[in-house]
Amino acid sequence: MGYHQLDALDLQILKLVANNARMPFLEVARECNVSGAAIHQRIQKLTNLGVVEGSEFKINPSKVGFETCAYLGLFLKDPSEFDHIVEALKQIPEVVECHYTTGKYDLFIKMYVKDNAALMSVIHDKLLPLGLARTETLISFNEVFRRQMPVPDAEE
Repeated sequence: MGYHQLDALDLQILKLVANNARMPFLEVARECNVSGAAIHQRIQKLTNLGVVEGSEFKINPSKVGFETCAYLGLFLKDPSEFDHIVEALKQIPEVVECHYTTGKYDLFIKMYVKDNAALMSVIHDKLLPLGLARTETLISFNEVFRRQMPVPDAEE
């Protein structure tokens, strides 16, 4: 994973589009005091470098029927099965994030499910058969806030 040296214009663009991915390039150009073509080229460069990875709409899970958000620490029966289990987790639509972490868990995942009964079903019917020894579950009552990672200033 390479770190890319970004200039002040790159950082200004990142701050603008991180706050509003739907901001038109011409508006970004006006804010940055450069041409629309320059913004298009810079966004393309940032995308090619992997600094920017697409854009997305944020779906409110509860508005589409997913009332339970859960974080699960996974303990693998056999850690050599890590890659196989990660690939299997990618096939479970309720799993929206998966992290390999330090600490007591082999993997840490985030899931959205319709309710607690669905959570229990996913754990017993989809997760445990993958080769898990056990899980530890934390249920989120409410997401208080979520934000993009901070974009550093040019001086940093």
